[in-house]
Amino acid sequence: MKVGDFDYELPEEKIAKYPPLERGSTRLLVLDSKSGAIQHAKYAGLESFLREGDLLVLNNTRVVRARLFASKQTGGRVELMLLEKHEGEQCLVLYRGKLKKGDTLIAHNHELLITDIIDFGIARISVRGTGSLSDLFEQFGEVPIPPYLKRDAEEVDLHRYQTVFAEFPGSVAAPTASLNMTQELFNKLRQKGVDVAALVLHVGLGTFLPIRVVSFEEHVMHREFYSIPQHTVEKIRRTKTAGGRIIAVGTTVTRALEHASDRIMSISGSAEFEPLSGEADIFIYPGYHFRLIDLLLTNFHAPRSTVLMLTAALAGQGNLRNAYIEALDNGYNFLSYGDSMLIT
Repeated sequence: MKVGDFDYELPEEKIAKYPPLERGSTRLLVLDSKSGAIQHAKYAGLESFLREGDLLVLNNTRVVRARLFASKQTGGRVELMLLEKHEGEQCLVLYRGKLKKGDTLIAHNHELLITDIIDFGIARISVRGTGSLSDLFEQFGEVPIPPYLKRDAEEVDLHRYQTVFAEFPGSVAAPTASLNMTQELFNKLRQKGVDVAALVLHVGLGTFLPIRVVSFEEHVMHREFYSIPQHTVEKIRRTKTAGGRIIAVGTTVTRALEHASDRIMSISGSAEFEPLSGEADIFIYPGYHFRLIDLLLTNFHAPRSTVLMLTAALAGQGNLRNAYIEALDNGYNFLSYGDSMLIT
């Protein structure tokens, strides 16, 4: 199996350029990973495919305004893209052009100091004087919508490229599988007896990048910081012990839980502990044995992407290929603002 096996033709008109007029009005393709059977449903009817005792796990990261333009002292313009938060301050940026350590940039009457060049095109920056870097970006920055939308961020993206339950700032890409979650759907899930828990994983730009190598072994997976609170760990352990199912809302939740699975299941039932945190660099592709995840709610993903390969690992490569053909033939919308898939 090669990376090229996960290439497919995605027509431009199948990519949702904008969110649906009403949050939660998108379609849902339901794929049975054992039989390959497909059903067509609505995202707002998710509860009908779950059962009492299941646990839905969400990513409550908040997307920050990560795109900011600054000027060099020579007058040249520089685009800065804030990278996702890890432990410590969120202060690394992607940049285009030539910068060196010690350079000063001007952005909205604030001086930005290049304190270090980390790698080609990546710098560490700080604000000179009063004010924080995060406040500057949040006040003057733009929403970092995905590059494949091929448009500038608009007013609609301020609210719709963000989940209704977003809490902890640090992502530069949304956990898109839950963009269509609504309070009405949460109410229906709780009435069904489905519990809800959350973790935080700060999504990075690496989620958009196609794999450019030939074999899986050559790919170096990007790292994203996550933190899983004690009450979420306890709910997961209770659900698994009682025979319930864990439904991951998105590939970010999947990667965090699978990366932390050994620690989650080895904790003593009465122990008090700090949130489980780490850098999720786990690369999941067909052949992987899932330890915690039973079901996955996810979007339709781009060709050759790591998230497409993760989805295939749970669905089965052949099943997923058939489901994507079915979705394309039936007018489903793909990628971040598009329709969704539930793998059972």
